[in-house]
Amino acid sequence: MDDDLGAFIATLPKAELHVHIEGTLEPELMFDLATRNRIEFPYADVDSVKKAYEFSNLQSFLDIYYQAAAVLRTAEDFADLMSAYLSKAARDGVTRAEMFFDPQTHTSRGVPFAEFMEGFASAQAAYADRISSGLIMCFLRHLSEDDALETLDQAEPFVDQIIAVGLDSSEVGHPPEKFARAYKKARSMGLRAVAHAGEEGPPDYIWASLDLLGAERIDHGVRCLDDPNLVKRLAEEQVPLTVCPMSNVRLKVVDRMQDHPLIRMLEAGLKVSINSDDPAYFGGYIADNYRNAATALGLTHEDLKRIADTSLASAFGAA
Repeated sequence: MDDDLGAFIATLPKAELHVHIEGTLEPELMFDLATRNRIEFPYADVDSVKKAYEFSNLQSFLDIYYQAAAVLRTAEDFADLMSAYLSKAARDGVTRAEMFFDPQTHTSRGVPFAEFMEGFASAQAAYADRISSGLIMCFLRHLSEDDALETLDQAEPFVDQIIAVGLDSSEVGHPPEKFARAYKKARSMGLRAVAHAGEEGPPDYIWASLDLLGAERIDHGVRCLDDPNLVKRLAEEQVPLTVCPMSNVRLKVVDRMQDHPLIRMLEAGLKVSINSDDPAYFGGYIADNYRNAATALGLTHEDLKRIADTSLASAFGAA
């Protein structure tokens, strides 16, 4: 990273609004946890794990992502995971982090809901003087809505630890309307709403997320540019879009960073932030995403400050 640009980005107060805590599991910690929990792992060493991180699309990433999450078993594991992320985020100038977590990935393996919630909470408390944080509980969209509703029931004792619900995992073939009842129930519990839409899925998924799920932020949303009427609506209503440039390149949403539509989105008046998505898998945390986007797209310090200010204004909680 250019020293001047890197220093500017690191000292720029910002919010991270699109990061999956399970996607911050670095190979080194992955192996440590596998050893601690006596789990047989399909990779021989850290280098072999990293070599597996060549993704052709979203699904090829998810296959490895869920496999790696199997090393997370105890509250201590989840606390270590959260602590590692919060430390990196604070170093990158993040003053507010609103992090996705996937309960079904863990409960399906027999991990009690209380186990990961306890681990997350202890790490968040330990870093509270350095970084403000909140949790967004995601439903896995490749599973059924009944499964999502059951997850909401399990979450009820911990609702004070959760700020919103989200929707992630395989997008294509799993439209937002599949989860309309789950979102309605979540909102009745006082939870806010976001949804992954318009990454690989069509603009219609963004419309449905807004109108049928009541989503207040759209995660990714880059496919909105395929629909001028949708762009007009998003700009007029100033719906936040949590864009993840390095993720979009690694998952082949765009071929190169130079092709990323971030500039077009800004020019259209869209409310865009930059985020890291699954940084352990995609090669960089939030400062890396700012730097790579700035270098490839010619973003100025003023552009980066505007994006960072937008991220803070789009957060559900205060920095």
